[in-house]
Amino acid sequence: METLSNFGQVALKWDPKNLEIRTMSVEKTLEPLVLQVTTLVSTKGPSKKKKGKSKRASALVAAVEKATDIFIERGEQIAYENPDITQEMLSAVEEVRKTGSAMSVAAREFSEDPCSSLKRGNMVRAARNLLSAVTRLLILADMVDVHLLLKSLHVVEDDLDKLRNASSQDELMNNMRQFGRNANELIKQAAKRQQELKDPQLRDDLAAARAVLKKHSTMLLTASKVYVRHPELDLAKVNRDHILKQVCEAVNTISDVAQGKSSQPQDVYVGAGELAAALDDFDEGIIMDPRAYNEVRSRPSLEERLESIISAAALMADADCTRDERRERIVGECNAVRQALQDLLSEYMSNMGTKDRTPELERAIGHMYRKTKDLRRQLRKAVVDHVSDSFLETNMPLLDLIEAARSGNEKVVRERADIFTKHAEKLVEVANLVCSMSNNEDGVKMVRYAADQIETLCPQVINAALILAARSNSKVAQENMEAYRLAWENQVRILTEAVDDITTIDDFLAVSENHILEDVNKCVLALQEGDALDLRNTAGAIQGRSARVCNVVEAEMDNYEPCIYTKRVLEAVKVLREQVMSKFAQRVDVAVDALSSNSPKDVDENDFIDASRLVYDGVREIRRAVLMNRGSDDLDPDAVFDAVYALAVGSRCSSRAGAGALAVYAYLGVIGIASAGVGMLKVEDEDKLMLLVELLFFGRVTFAFEFAVWDWAGTGIVFLSLAMCMFMMVMAVFAFGRGRVPLTMAVVVVAAAMSVSGAGLDLVTLALAVACPCRSSSTDLVLFV
Repeated sequence: METLSNFGQVALKWDPKNLEIRTMSVEKTLEPLVLQVTTLVSTKGPSKKKKGKSKRASALVAAVEKATDIFIERGEQIAYENPDITQEMLSAVEEVRKTGSAMSVAAREFSEDPCSSLKRGNMVRAARNLLSAVTRLLILADMVDVHLLLKSLHVVEDDLDKLRNASSQDELMNNMRQFGRNANELIKQAAKRQQELKDPQLRDDLAAARAVLKKHSTMLLTASKVYVRHPELDLAKVNRDHILKQVCEAVNTISDVAQGKSSQPQDVYVGAGELAAALDDFDEGIIMDPRAYNEVRSRPSLEERLESIISAAALMADADCTRDERRERIVGECNAVRQALQDLLSEYMSNMGTKDRTPELERAIGHMYRKTKDLRRQLRKAVVDHVSDSFLETNMPLLDLIEAARSGNEKVVRERADIFTKHAEKLVEVANLVCSMSNNEDGVKMVRYAADQIETLCPQVINAALILAARSNSKVAQENMEAYRLAWENQVRILTEAVDDITTIDDFLAVSENHILEDVNKCVLALQEGDALDLRNTAGAIQGRSARVCNVVEAEMDNYEPCIYTKRVLEAVKVLREQVMSKFAQRVDVAVDALSSNSPKDVDENDFIDASRLVYDGVREIRRAVLMNRGSDDLDPDAVFDAVYALAVGSRCSSRAGAGALAVYAYLGVIGIASAGVGMLKVEDEDKLMLLVELLFFGRVTFAFEFAVWDWAGTGIVFLSLAMCMFMMVMAVFAFGRGRVPLTMAVVVVAAAMSVSGAGLDLVTLALAVACPCRSSSTDLVLFV
């Protein structure tokens, strides 16, 4: 082991026998020489052709000699440019020159007699020596960059010591300016090193350290200014010491990475979600050779795995933000999975000892897969329930905390601090829930890291607020609070984006649509009860959810190339954001003012309900536009059915709404007829019939989405006519006691929708008749109407 003692004040150890290549630049530089040498020695055994000189070998020898000369020239240049390592570099260059000459002689002798095994062996040994010497030279040259990085790092460490010991504002500002310049230089050199490193863990560590240096500089300045200005406050010292410690740890991380050591445990953030991984393992475990099935071992093992999954699902179902309906569905899916497993195990018992799986066993396996898939879907939606509720108005607890701090009331600040802490804990809890149901390892790693940063930053934000409460007139305390506010909002935004990346947009939109519908109903109820405060709060939740839907969808569309699909989606987003939400906000302001006035005024309830309904319709239109490019396998049957049925009951005669109603009522009629005949069929035929029904449903939905693309004026007559036929089919099926329309009142709703469709058909037909250039055709249309 040698020590390059001339590296200024930086003692850098280097083992000449260690030829580990850590950077891509060294590997890339060495690659052409390796290729040339290996090509030169790649001929195997004596040649069967006539002996003679090899022109190809001679050309390769010349190429190797030229490459070696380039390495020598470049090595000498680096040696003289860096006096600290001139001696070591020249020694390495001399070794390359010596081994290169030996390689040249051995290679030329081999090219003269390529069939000689002895000369081949001499050349192979010379080639190995040359490659080793060149590798040492390149590694030593690479260590020049490491040396420069470590020198900058030591300068930054000295600056941090000066900041720690600063006793006046002037001294602090001078030291901070010097630290800023040196830290920027260190960040640039670290970024260059990060691009060169081969180890992904080291790259991630270096990126995290650079981010800490860059983000924490402002907080380091403001916290230090507060401590120098108010040394009597213990919290000021705690605040300053904490941020200083984080910056020092980032500098130490850069030092460790530069020397090839990972400072972070690799298993802290790595790995897919626990529940998602458990479900995947369970799905893999149910597939086995019937001959390998053992009732004593296989059954308890699979049942234990499933019960572990169900226990985790039960915890998620019992969480606060899980809706009652979602909880019931999770419980139902858990019971269905249990039953499916028992059926599967019974089939395995029946097939024990057989070589091939029977159709019944294959069907049981497929049924098991479908049930675990259904459970996954409900668990994902339960997670999105939490995301939709928790990542809503994430800055409000912080703003309330800052407002209390500015008032100077420490008691109120501590009360708001408890709320803020619970809010931060909820964000972290939901982030971990999202991770548990994701297989995206990189995304999960990002979410876990961002959540860890939230946990670390939360108490320091509270300390900054308490400092401001104690010195509410202090300018430096106000600046410090502002710096921490920006840092918190930035970190929450990073966490939100990371969570969105591992949450499927289909689940998010389906859940958000349901939540907005709930809030719309609450908003209308608050208006009817005259509760202005509840109305304002619920309307704020609607506005927040709608804005979040727009942001998430726009971010999703950035992943696509611009096309008709993205244009339609972004148009729906624009309508909701610029037209619908502004109208809704106006109606809310009018209603709240009317309810809050000393002499309560009448509010146009129908107008308010229409404005609220438009918000729900706008969100639904965005979701339908997003689903336009989905295949039938990607659609959620429950969500699609619920959404389209709501469209039909709403009796809104737009092309898209009507197309959805058409699809669902066709499904209602067919499923009613199919259900009536299911009891008379064999089990196999029942499965086939229900499969065909589901395929028909998805086909109808796909037709509805495609149909909505075309202009209303060109398809209105056809659409409305078909819709009226479907409505009549539903009523006819109900008359025979079949179908999925359960109550007589539901038939009345269908009849009302049919009446609206008939009125729409009259209007569209008359308008077309007026615009028709052919008088006879126009007359015929009027007569038909």
